[in-house]
Amino acid sequence: MAVSANRLELLQIADAVAREKAIDRGIVIAAMEDAIQKAARSRYGSETEVRAEINPKTGEMRLSRLLLVVDLIDNDSTQISLDDAKKRNPAAQLGDYIAEPLPPLEYGRIAAQSAKQVIVQKVREAERDRQYQEYKDRIGDIVNGIVKRVEYGSVIVDLGRGEAIIRRDEMLPREVFRNGDRVRAYIFDVRRETRGPQIFLSRTHPQFMAKLFAQEVPEIYDGIVEIKAVARDPGSRARAALHEKKLMCRLDRLRHRIKKAEASVHAPLLANPTAAGTGSRQRSR
Repeated sequence: MAVSANRLELLQIADAVAREKAIDRGIVIAAMEDAIQKAARSRYGSETEVRAEINPKTGEMRLSRLLLVVDLIDNDSTQISLDDAKKRNPAAQLGDYIAEPLPPLEYGRIAAQSAKQVIVQKVREAERDRQYQEYKDRIGDIVNGIVKRVEYGSVIVDLGRGEAIIRRDEMLPREVFRNGDRVRAYIFDVRRETRGPQIFLSRTHPQFMAKLFAQEVPEIYDGIVEIKAVARDPGSRARAALHEKKLMCRLDRLRHRIKKAEASVHAPLLANPTAAGTGSRQRSR
């Protein structure tokens, strides 16, 4: 691998990685620059301040090292005298940095592998940050996903742009999932952790039923009927206190729509409205 690699190829790689990982193209290019800088320091010395720049439009790459302007030089690989600095930049002053161009260099196998590791790490960090930013404001939403694998009783769910986990205690009793199964669940927590963002799903949370009711029952979604409280014995029974704001909701239609919401979590319930405008209660059959 050489710094003078084909310009178009560099940009094509950056575009491909950005699309695949759903991250900004500039982040990928910055990761490439960091990788080149690390590999160049192994050639010129770890104390050398190397700067690599890739033009995001043309793919042109420039490699240089920064020299500190000083009165007396202690290390000519990192410092430059004021007189020499003024020859390159008449406005140079003590404490400034002068960029000295470096020639393209060939990477050895170890340096190339090290550069690749830097790129992979930077891209992974950007991908994790993107995933956290995308889901941190979606706590309380219902999502659909596909079971990717089952680990120690917990289910890993592929959400398309990230992975989530349903722990054993957040699943319905006797509920069994296999790879490839489709699953609907409630996002109840998103945490930023060292190994990446963790998205926690639940199929037992009381608000899961409330959200399903809102999706399946237009009267709840439109605010005609308000959910005052939900209590669940997951997989067995559930109760919801409903308040009708306007006397225009047909109870038989409401009962049918609530049954549809119940069926989506494999917990058949029966709506037994007690009084229009005051509330309703659901019990298991």
